[in-house]
Amino acid sequence: MQKIIPFLWFDNQAEEAANYYVSIFKNSKINHVSRYGDAGPGPKGTAMVVTFTLEGQDFTALNGGPLFHFTEAISLYVNCETQEEVDTLWNKLIAGGGNESQCGWLKDKYGLSWQIIPTTLQRLLSDKDPVKAGRAMKAMLKMQKINIQALQDAFDGK
Repeated sequence: MQKIIPFLWFDNQAEEAANYYVSIFKNSKINHVSRYGDAGPGPKGTAMVVTFTLEGQDFTALNGGPLFHFTEAISLYVNCETQEEVDTLWNKLIAGGGNESQCGWLKDKYGLSWQIIPTTLQRLLSDKDPVKAGRAMKAMLKMQKINIQALQDAFDGK
């Protein structure tokens, strides 16, 4: 059992969102759905709490009502090995009403913020040569979805 589990508060879309996320990421599953009973406070039979796993990371989603909303102050950071993985995850997460942001950030249709980041980015930005790293940083700051080849070209001075 994980010691720390992200707990996501939804208005009434916890089960829908969990199923959506599980459909996007490999090695993912719904673990359990607890439903409201006669005592409420939600409608009887609707999901109250959904536990699910994405790529080995456990999450809990609650249908807690409209009191709280997601902000960019918390985001889910996804390490991606290839441009294909970046493109696939990016496109799936913005589908259906998500919004692109800057520097690899996006909001999905539920308002949850994600960072879809190639592992190459950290390597380039932390290079010993500050000129090369600076060129990669400047290129990244102009991007929404991260383009690995464009980062590498900037790093290489092309």
